[in-house]
Amino acid sequence: MKTKILILVIFLFVGIVCLSQEKLKEAMFYEKADNQMVRCYLCPKNCLVPEGNYGFCRARKNIAGTLYAMGYGKPCSVAVDPMEKKPLFHYLPGSRTFSIASAGCSLRCLFCQNWQISQSTPEQTRNYNLAPEEVANLAKEKNCPVIAYTYSEPVNFYEYMLDTAKIARSRGIKNIMHTAGYINQEPLEKLLPYIDAANVDLKGFSQNYYKNVCGAGLDDVLRTLKIMKKHKIWIEITTLIVPGYNDSEEELKKLCDWIKNNLGSDTPLHFSRFYPVYKLAHITATPYQTLEKAAEIAKRSGLKYVYIGNVYDNPYEDTICPNCGKIIMDRKGFEILKNHIKNGKCEFCGTKIAGVWE
Repeated sequence: MKTKILILVIFLFVGIVCLSQEKLKEAMFYEKADNQMVRCYLCPKNCLVPEGNYGFCRARKNIAGTLYAMGYGKPCSVAVDPMEKKPLFHYLPGSRTFSIASAGCSLRCLFCQNWQISQSTPEQTRNYNLAPEEVANLAKEKNCPVIAYTYSEPVNFYEYMLDTAKIARSRGIKNIMHTAGYINQEPLEKLLPYIDAANVDLKGFSQNYYKNVCGAGLDDVLRTLKIMKKHKIWIEITTLIVPGYNDSEEELKKLCDWIKNNLGSDTPLHFSRFYPVYKLAHITATPYQTLEKAAEIAKRSGLKYVYIGNVYDNPYEDTICPNCGKIIMDRKGFEILKNHIKNGKCEFCGTKIAGVWE
């Protein structure tokens, strides 16, 4: 009798485990290795993950020799945001975005502003249950013409983003991402046909900074940007200026020159103010003069659209016509006060303004 009960308990336990695994999404871009280990090829870290462990990103877990995307359908952050918050200033300005994220990140930025979710696993966060189709339904319901994959690093909820983006595209909804761009070429090429625009964090322009402060590689991000450009994705760049770390004039000039030479002078660049947080809580906030210096370097390098973020109501929130010098998009915070861009051109002098306006 005891043997029968034990067998029944084991059967029920195995059934529950199998049922829970059926609900999980098997990850893409990995291969099985010896001793139930797996090798993940989503990002350049190419993690070898032992059974029962997460990869470096904390978002993909090896369960019994199969790699699962643990954040699939389980966003920990869901919100309706203005496009300007992403920030994307030259892509459908004033649009509402339905924004989602699940936990995890393949970087370890010491200054991370969303470390509570980026440095957690999906099992440690409080999550919503939202399948890709439900995300698209909610975007429609909330009158959002765009879905944004943002907050944490969307590369780490890759399968969720890809499936959602496919459904959204079929329903006429646009897809954008705010990303560090740390991803291998094959998964990037598979994703980009469904992505319309991206704000990419180009965190600095030295390998040492990327390695020691961000836990990633500069060359991998530069490759991503070139591939996005080839696929005609609308790209804007954000660089957080951290005092004493990536604010030298030499490094800033190299960064701006690279953007101009590889992405084009029409690429918008957002310099963002650092505030003390996470593992750099002892560093003072970026002086506004440093941000102005960075903006001037960018303009001297030939970049036409340069912005300063995380500083409310500053002159570099506005879009300036590169020809006549007039304000053609007057902003305060995330609010657009006046729009003088008509049919993609400056209302005053008729110069074409780079971007996607409708």
